[in-house]
Amino acid sequence: MKDFNYDVIVIGGGHAGCEAATAAANLGAKTCLVTMDMNKIAQMSCNPAVGGIAKGQLVREIDALGGFMGKVTDATAIQFRMLNKGKGPAVWSPRAQCDREKYIVEWRRVLDRTPNLDIWQDQADELLTVHGEAVGVRTVWGVEIRAKAVVVTAGTFLNGLMHIGRKQYPGGRCAEPAVLHFTESITRWGVRAGRMKTGTPVRLDKRSIHFEDTEEQPGENDFHKFSYLWSQPTLKQLPCWTCSTNSDAHEILREDIANSPLYNGQIESIGPRYCPSIETKLVTFPDRDSHPLFIEPEGEDTNEMYLNGFSSSMPLETQLKALHQIPALREAKIYRPGYAIEYDYFDPTQLKHSLESKIIKGLFMAGQVNGTTGYEEAGAQGIVAGVNAALHCSGNEPFVMRRDESYIGVLIDDLTTKGVDEPYRMFTSRAEYRILLRQDDADARLTEKAYELGLASRERLDWWLEKKEAIDRMIQYCKNTSVKPKEINSSLEALGIPPLRMGCKLTDLIGRPQLNMKVLAEIIPGLKEQMESPRNRAEEIVEGVEIRIKYRGYIEREKLIADKMHRLENIRIKGKFNYQDLKEISTEGRQKLERIDPETLGQASRIPGVSPSDINVLLVLMGR
Repeated sequence: MKDFNYDVIVIGGGHAGCEAATAAANLGAKTCLVTMDMNKIAQMSCNPAVGGIAKGQLVREIDALGGFMGKVTDATAIQFRMLNKGKGPAVWSPRAQCDREKYIVEWRRVLDRTPNLDIWQDQADELLTVHGEAVGVRTVWGVEIRAKAVVVTAGTFLNGLMHIGRKQYPGGRCAEPAVLHFTESITRWGVRAGRMKTGTPVRLDKRSIHFEDTEEQPGENDFHKFSYLWSQPTLKQLPCWTCSTNSDAHEILREDIANSPLYNGQIESIGPRYCPSIETKLVTFPDRDSHPLFIEPEGEDTNEMYLNGFSSSMPLETQLKALHQIPALREAKIYRPGYAIEYDYFDPTQLKHSLESKIIKGLFMAGQVNGTTGYEEAGAQGIVAGVNAALHCSGNEPFVMRRDESYIGVLIDDLTTKGVDEPYRMFTSRAEYRILLRQDDADARLTEKAYELGLASRERLDWWLEKKEAIDRMIQYCKNTSVKPKEINSSLEALGIPPLRMGCKLTDLIGRPQLNMKVLAEIIPGLKEQMESPRNRAEEIVEGVEIRIKYRGYIEREKLIADKMHRLENIRIKGKFNYQDLKEISTEGRQKLERIDPETLGQASRIPGVSPSDINVLLVLMGR
């Protein structure tokens, strides 16, 4: 007989569930991951890609904390790109196309090698509670699994309903069943739930595509990767291709818009604003004659291609007819049509920053069940929920990150403070301290914290400390090294750069926008030797040095602003007020404060509807 008694149960084997399960187990909690299909662990339900604008920063932070999404991505990447390189480093964002099947295999390998972690293939049917506290789950096979903490990471499976044209059927993903009763076992205790919608495009047969009518989009092959633990790519690197829709395809889609579930009343829930379906694009941008499409490989050994930009729930024949109007896809064969899916989520304002429910003790939630969209957002929540579930079992204080410490902190604070009215997607613009939250310095912000927590390994800490020492040494060298005009002016003039009028420190030269350390290493004696680094990490370290020198003014300014905000974050107000009695505060402010019940004055200041004057009233009442 199997022993069904654990510290932590994780329900769902997607990106949030995998990070939650490994985090809890690596902190010493006896953990059970419950998944319906062990062959679809960390399935990439939509695009087989990781990262993107701000999403890449989330993955770097997961890696810095000791999570695995970055390492698995590097091991299965078939194309890597650093987005936004034409802008400042605050918004540089890594993105990788992955081999879908190998990504699953690699994650399964990680899970199988994690101590304290069991996998149970089954479907959770009911949350078990005693006196308002989660104590386990009952599965559809009648198995009762007991635990001190339960983490729900069920993705789109809770009462999932799929749509293709006017046809609809229950499902959590294509060819996979929905979970029909689990939501109700949570909402009966007062947890609010709602409905959201997402979708996915058609999958194309590579052999039927006319690539001569597309533009090839190659990847990059430099030192950038997702994991800070450096590794070479092991899979064949492949290009993507771009093309676009046209007015003929648009006309076919418009003619059949009455059969779109999004516009005939069949779907009433809210979809992602920032990843709209092709029919939504036509309605929102009626004057556009074309929309970009990206043809992306699903793996190095498959003919299956993902058509990014053509998410749709239109009838099958309409999708196919419209695709055939596009020159590159005029003879396209498809493996399956695009579809939309509606699913349950739970109001994230009913969660603490630890992602534990305020209503059911010991119940944690992560991923799309919190109203987010994206593998990266899910994985980020998963690692936090898994860590805090393990800490809950041992009676320790929760692990919470501030908004100036990580994009993960921004994500969770936005969810728990502001809630969601559409699927939440991370953007760099959501972070007010994004120059402090760059993709290059997630290890500087989080690795030592993770090591103290017990999540990051000693190897990972040493890897960061080695990098930190090299960066500090190089910056100090640049601060101490003087450069005279006669030593460098001829070289500067040859490069078309204004000469020096007087001597300066090397840091001042590096601060010039026209110069970088690679160029200066060729004209300043001794600099090239200083840039050498062990373990092939020179480029990574030099990039870190350059960013810290070039943007030091901006970095220092944001640190000052963040420090001022810490004053409000340190004023705890939870349990100190009966907000309905505070007539000095606006009616909307009282209602929002009562509903969110913020932990600190800083969190209260970010609640929509709570005005600065309301915060001033609370400050006065606190005697501050």
